[in-house]
Amino acid sequence: MPARRLKKTQAHLEITAFINLIVVLVPFLLSVSVFTHLAVIDLSLPAQSNDQVQKLDPNKPLKLEVIVRANRIEVNDKHGGALPGSPFQNLATGPDIQGVSALLQALKLKYPHHDDASVLVENEIPYDRVVQVMDAVRAGHQVQGGHLVATDYFPNISVGDAPVIRQ
Repeated sequence: MPARRLKKTQAHLEITAFINLIVVLVPFLLSVSVFTHLAVIDLSLPAQSNDQVQKLDPNKPLKLEVIVRANRIEVNDKHGGALPGSPFQNLATGPDIQGVSALLQALKLKYPHHDDASVLVENEIPYDRVVQVMDAVRAGHQVQGGHLVATDYFPNISVGDAPVIRQ
């Protein structure tokens, strides 16, 4: 009796479910990647400075420095020293962010085309305080025509270490 051979049929690959998954997954991943990009703030390091004392020169452009120290916030012009109203001593509730914001608003009105600022931070300053100061430097609110409008102050922020106080 001759041996019987089983006839093998080719198996079909069912990829419909996989294609449905890809059709849903690709738009979702593309939309999520756009939202994560919007949450990024571009920062840079401040320009290197020498330790020589610079003379006050009103003809030089504004080089805004906001120095966050443990007990106060200083707002300085790198060319001209401390600005009027600075430093802002810490309040019982924390740093005087509203006072800093008011001074920065006045500076923006005086220098409307200037967008650069350096935020210099001492060691051991809480991250939350640094973020509050950076938010106050970047933007604020102004009253225009009876409406409260969000306004950019100095959106190009450089972050670095605060200069050490020599005694």
